[in-house]
Order: sequence, then C-alpha cells, then structure tokens
Amino acid sequence: MNRSRISIAKLDIVRYFDNLPEKVFRQTDISRHLAEQRSFWRLSQRTTTEDFVQYLIDSAKLSKIIFPFPRPYKKEIRFAWGDATLHEVMLKLRAGCYFSHFTAMAFHGLTEQLPKTTYLNCEQKSAGPSSGTLTQNGIDLALRREVRVSGNVAETSDFRICIISGKNTDNYGVIEEPVMGAGKSLGRLRFTTLERTLIDIAVRPIYAGGISEVAKAYQLAQEGVSVNVLAATLNKLSYVYPYHQVIGFYLERAGYKAAQLDLLRGFPTEFDFYLTHGMKETQYIKDWRLHIPKGLS
Repeated sequence: MNRSRISIAKLDIVRYFDNLPEKVFRQTDISRHLAEQRSFWRLSQRTTTEDFVQYLIDSAKLSKIIFPFPRPYKKEIRFAWGDATLHEVMLKLRAGCYFSHFTAMAFHGLTEQLPKTTYLNCEQKSAGPSSGTLTQNGIDLALRREVRVSGNVAETSDFRICIISGKNTDNYGVIEEPVMGAGKSLGRLRFTTLERTLIDIAVRPIYAGGISEVAKAYQLAQEGVSVNVLAATLNKLSYVYPYHQVIGFYLERAGYKAAQLDLLRGFPTEFDFYLTHGMKETQYIKDWRLHIPKGLS
C-alpha cells in the first residue's frame, strides 16, 4: 500500500467516517465506502480493502470485534468506528434484532445481578397461526422435559453473547432508547419494554437467571409496570400455552393488587400448567392450576 498517499488523505478519511450516521460496519460496507471515495482520496487501485481496514485500525479510530460463534453457526466480524459501544456492535449482528430477557431486565433495573451473558433476540420468520390442538397430555409431555436452549453463543475474554431465535412477534413491545450501564452510556439500543420483558422471562426463565430471578424481577417491577399493558401485550403475543397462569402466579407472589390479578384471571384457564420445564419435585397451586417447584411458594 502507498502509505504516503493514504497518510495525506487521513484527515479527509477520518472526517468522512466521523460524519457517517452509521458507526458499525461489515467489511463489505467499508469496501463500498472505499470504492465510492477512492478517487476523492486519491488512493491507488493497489490499496485493497484489507489494506485500508488495517490502516484505519492502526492509525485511525477503527476497531475489529470478532464473535466466535461455534459450528454450525458462523463466526461474525464487525468493525466499530470511534466510540461505538459493544452493545451497539452486537445489535448489528442481525437485522432487526433487539436485547431481551436477562439483558432487558438489567436495562430496566429488574435485577440486582450483573448478567454475564448478553441476550440478543432475533425473531424467526412467521410460521402463520398454529394448527395444533392443545391437550393436557401434550402439555405434560412438553413441560416435563428439559427446555431446549440456544447453542448460538459466542464467548471471549470481553463478553459472552447468546442469540435467541425467538417467536415472531413483528417486534411487538420493542423500543429504542438511550441506555446507561455501570455509569456510562451503552448507546441508543433496541430492547423489550418493561411489560414485554416480564412476559419473556416468565416464558423462558432459563434466559433470565432462573425462576428465583424472575420472581425477584416481578417484585422490583411493581412501581413501574402497567399490568393493563402487560395483559394486553400477552394477549397480542397469542401464545398457545397458557402463560397467563405463570404470570398471574408471579404477580400474586410479589404482592400485586387483586384488581391487577383479575386481569390475568380473565384469560381462559382450561389446563394445568407448569412454572418452568423439567421440574423434579413439584407442588400444585390450585388457584392458578399451576405446578411449581416444591418449596417455592
């Protein structure tokens, strides 16, 4: 690479990337910017994308983040310009993704823990309405088994991220707001609302630190949650399984008002259900027709 020529253009290159609205790139994005500006920067054709990227890493504001997802998943590489945060980079791993579960709990102040795993929800394509019929035997067989968890996990010394292939909701209950963490800005991020988060963690407590953390989150949410919005959101999400029985139990256990509980009692309760998958010893809560771990209530 002609170092003197790119060095002469450095101020223009830095100014160009500083002024871009996007601060996270794939290598193909950088290649496109190089192709569009090559003449203006007076860079020779011998300056390859690889050379250009390495120069920006060595001499400007570009950093490289590797996400070593295991097979059969694909290792991902992203480039961040300037002060782009790790969470902003993570959001660019897939189009339309958002933070959920334990990560959204932390954003909403619903946990006293520091989650070691960041959860990124990338919704599946819509499969259309379910054609199956819910039966008690089917519920028993499914919920008595251990829950399947995502193996799409990348871990380094700096982070651990799990990509969840969540139910298609057309991003219902997802917001975009500035987020603070550990006293510093994490950027403007997409994540689930308080009410959607409470639903998600009740559905999959394994992505939220377990049922004890979920129960604690329902306690911490009392001042800020709208149970009306929570019930409306649950109705909109149209789960086949009766998760309202789980949510109603958590609300009652956390001391919510009777009028708030009645919003969940308004859903049809036709089957016995389970607080989570794979429980060994259980007890039965008749009021919610719910099996819970022995000793929890």
